[in-house]
Amino acid sequence: MKIGILQCDDVTSSLQAKHGNYPMMFMRLFEDFDAEMSFSVYRVIDGIYPSSMDECDAYITTGSRYSVYDNEAWVRQLKHYIAELYAAKRKFIGICFGHQMMVKALGGKVIKSPKGWGVGVATSQVTQSTPWMNEAVAAISLVVSHQDQVSELPIDSQIIATSDFCPFAMIQINEHFLGVQGHPEFSKHYSKDLMNARRDRIPHRRVEAGIESLSQPVDDKLVTRWIVNFLQQYNV
Repeated sequence: MKIGILQCDDVTSSLQAKHGNYPMMFMRLFEDFDAEMSFSVYRVIDGIYPSSMDECDAYITTGSRYSVYDNEAWVRQLKHYIAELYAAKRKFIGICFGHQMMVKALGGKVIKSPKGWGVGVATSQVTQSTPWMNEAVAAISLVVSHQDQVSELPIDSQIIATSDFCPFAMIQINEHFLGVQGHPEFSKHYSKDLMNARRDRIPHRRVEAGIESLSQPVDDKLVTRWIVNFLQQYNV
């Protein structure tokens, strides 16, 4: 399976030497689950896209410091492209910014949350079981880093996981779009360094609570297996 990584941002330069850039994080994430999986990276932030949707079997987005409602040319272009992927029934995984963008592209709403920043480890309750889940669990925990949230879902959406802080933590739209607000590709070490790098914009108490939460276990491997199963089990 070939995955097209739609790159929506870069890891800040001061952290890249230690943690790598976003596409590498995804490649590391998937390598343990499917040795035959390959990747192509498209810097959509620079307007670079596949020449054809058929170049890859599925697509996934990175996170981004930008908001899906920003009036940037590349943000508007990505919104249209994701709507085209949906219409063409291409497999797509939206992570954080991409999760919000797929909702925005398909008629839902995204806002800057009045609850403020979500950082550190967040736990969400699993609301339903699906065929692509390899095991039933009551809750999942992932590293998060966001201040925007989905506030209204498009039609044909199912809520897979929810919490009081983030009601739409994981969703499925129709049979070929899957959105995850959390970051299975982020390590706890990167999360800590990112929070420290953003102390100028995230309230001190929220950063400290986020760093303390990193002592909790995360379900990055479980969620990655779910994503791989989702991609493998659905045939366009």
